[in-house]
Amino acid sequence: MFSNLSFRQKGLLLTAAGPLIISPDALLIKLIDLPDSQMLFWRGLLTALGFLIIVMLRNRRYTVTSFLHCGWVGLGVAVLFTLSNYGFVLGNQYTKGGNVLMILAGAPLIAALLSRFFLQEHLPLRTWIAIALCLLGTSLIVFDDAGTGSWVGNGFALLAAFTLAANFTLCRTRPGIDMSPMLTLAGLMVAATAPLLASGGVALPSADQASLLVLLCLILIPMGFTLVQRGPLYLPSAEVSLLFLLETVAGTLWVWWILHEQPSNLAFIGGALIIGTLLVKNLIDRRIQKRRLEAAGIKPAG
Repeated sequence: MFSNLSFRQKGLLLTAAGPLIISPDALLIKLIDLPDSQMLFWRGLLTALGFLIIVMLRNRRYTVTSFLHCGWVGLGVAVLFTLSNYGFVLGNQYTKGGNVLMILAGAPLIAALLSRFFLQEHLPLRTWIAIALCLLGTSLIVFDDAGTGSWVGNGFALLAAFTLAANFTLCRTRPGIDMSPMLTLAGLMVAATAPLLASGGVALPSADQASLLVLLCLILIPMGFTLVQRGPLYLPSAEVSLLFLLETVAGTLWVWWILHEQPSNLAFIGGALIIGTLLVKNLIDRRIQKRRLEAAGIKPAG
């Protein structure tokens, strides 16, 4: 069934699945309740192992080759993914979570501008409208939690948004090359540098914390981000960043369901606006693609 989908449909399916798998991230971080340096260390170490397992299962005897194919661009992807991890975790430490999510919602706009400037990718008007509507939707979701915060925390959140967008844009410079293996290196970078933030070194988590760390960092994050990182193989970086906003909506619902932190009415409206925008945009894109294929005498797939 997957093979019958069009190239774009495959990209939409893979890229949308990634954020949904990652969506319990904020919830599990709350439940694990580790200091940021400890969280970064175990997050980096376990995600590196998880990413490596996925690369080995996918490539088997060509595992080393899959890393080598990424080249110097792959190293850049690893550095950018490392910085986005630091920006997200430290941003939540120094400012309100709402501020972080609101700034991260700017990633699609940043990606669109980077792609336009460096790759000369022309995005249709409907994509720019979708970016604006999703920015509005995210603002409504985090309205109650937003505040002045601190310049330091907002700066870290901006770092996360910029490096996330730059990561996806950089991947577009090597069409057809899967950069997801380099997330293994990014995890190792995070684990190697995180102890520098802790004066007391690294401590072992409790049994309950360890079980949640394994679920989040060994399973969910590697699976989800592998799919997201493959998104630029199929879609412009701005669209990958747009689909990544699904994590904000689903993550809010996870916290509501498990911790009973009920979102405001504005949050429900914002979530509906994001999902509705992405669905409508996908339907419009699909109809336009179908007309183009029919005009060229090609039977549309899917």
